[in-house]
Amino acid sequence: MAKESMKARERKRAATVAKYAEKRKALKEAGDYEGLQKLPRNASPVRMHNRCKLTGRPKGYMRTFGISRVMFREMANAGLIPGVRKASW
Repeated sequence: MAKESMKARERKRAATVAKYAEKRKALKEAGDYEGLQKLPRNASPVRMHNRCKLTGRPKGYMRTFGISRVMFREMANAGLIPGVRKASW
């Protein structure tokens, strides 16, 4: 499980990205790259990192479900994810 500080940092980044999204879009369309540089670094969506919503694990992230592969396997085996079941052939 990830440290709470790492999860909090990622949430803070997401809030900053959302806050400056319109301003970044306007500056990009205008071609004002000096204005873009004056924005906070964390306002750039590139700096965000996908993390598991449950554990905060940064690796093995599955985009369609928003969780890590470890949690996906546990939840799928427990029958908590609708439409997903273990393959057998």
